[in-house]
Amino acid sequence: MSSPAGSVAIGTTFAVILSLSFCHLLNDLMQSLVPALYPILKSSYGLSFSQVGLITLAFQFTASMLQPVVGLYTDRHPRPYSLTVGIGLTLVGLLLMSRAWTYPAILLAATLIGMGSAIFHPEASRVARMAAGGRYGLAQSLFQVGGNIGSTSGPLLAAFVVVPHGQSSIAWFSAAALIAIFVLLQVGSWYAHRTPARPGPRTPAAAVVSATAPRKSTLPRRKVVQAVVILVALLFSKNVYSASLSSYYTFYLIDRFHLSIQTAQFHLVAFLVGIVMGTIAGGAVGDRVGRKPVMWFSILGALPFAVVLPYANLFWTGILAVLIAMIMASAFSAILVYAQELLPGRVGLAAGMFYGFSFGLGGLGAAALGKLADLTSITTVYRVCPFLLLLGLLTAFLPRRPGAPSMKAA
Repeated sequence: MSSPAGSVAIGTTFAVILSLSFCHLLNDLMQSLVPALYPILKSSYGLSFSQVGLITLAFQFTASMLQPVVGLYTDRHPRPYSLTVGIGLTLVGLLLMSRAWTYPAILLAATLIGMGSAIFHPEASRVARMAAGGRYGLAQSLFQVGGNIGSTSGPLLAAFVVVPHGQSSIAWFSAAALIAIFVLLQVGSWYAHRTPARPGPRTPAAAVVSATAPRKSTLPRRKVVQAVVILVALLFSKNVYSASLSSYYTFYLIDRFHLSIQTAQFHLVAFLVGIVMGTIAGGAVGDRVGRKPVMWFSILGALPFAVVLPYANLFWTGILAVLIAMIMASAFSAILVYAQELLPGRVGLAAGMFYGFSFGLGGLGAAALGKLADLTSITTVYRVCPFLLLLGLLTAFLPRRPGAPSMKAA
């Protein structure tokens, strides 16, 4: 029978995980307002598809470049209150975006929001793992689902708030940032009491090692590097195609089916709901059947639906987009957990690399796809992108069990 102290500890750690999930929801809700604003910015400032893609690049590539650096640094030097700093940068970016009067100001605002994301994600992932009590998969899934719900809610709120009231109404969402800052101050206090800032005479050596020092993988370094490169290639194929939907899906629906902006936003919300469902299912299935089968299914399973999408009518376009979202989203948790097993003890680095690469590769893809759309048409983008999913075949070269020696080595 568990002691009262044990019950309190369990309740406290779940409160921390749920608080992080809630703040992840608010963080990603605010960030998802950026692509939801694209149709308004495009018409208000006369932007080309290439310029719209550069906004995504400024936002996502900034997060990509900084997240691995933040993760690597905080693996060695945890910063309990850095989560609050990250949300603070997002708040400044939102306020600037609401008042941006020139294209460079829009790019600066997007960059600040990307910097906030870079600081928030790796350290929040670490705190979720610290509070997991050994149930790391549960903690990670709860944390990730919060972000997915936030990403889904953003365009829906934008359809009812930003589209009718214009660019300046983004400032109203600064209330979400203030709430997140308040909650994260409490989480930071919990974190600070459990992470020694520096070794002291009363700090057990084992506590310092467990908090800061990475363990070594049992795989050879060459195998680890090869596996990480393959995982990045899988993310590239998945996220570039996802960027074609998250950044340009509303334009595609408006151009091909002559929908209103609000109706197209509802279709985008349905696509994002598919991402939430796929993330939850992918984590649960991955725990049962392993990470590699989920990766196989996620990347290659979406290919036939992606090939058919540009030739479908409006009804089937909506259905196919949701199916593609569900199948492809199932890969992210599998890739992240696989990476953490490849890099044991480097939770921040693994989270920073793969959350970061998700943003960065999506941003690079969005910029390239915007240029392709300008040179050809938005429909051409959806005819070309599916073939990137063939990179999923590289899954065959991943080790069967990351973190464990192969049968040959044994």
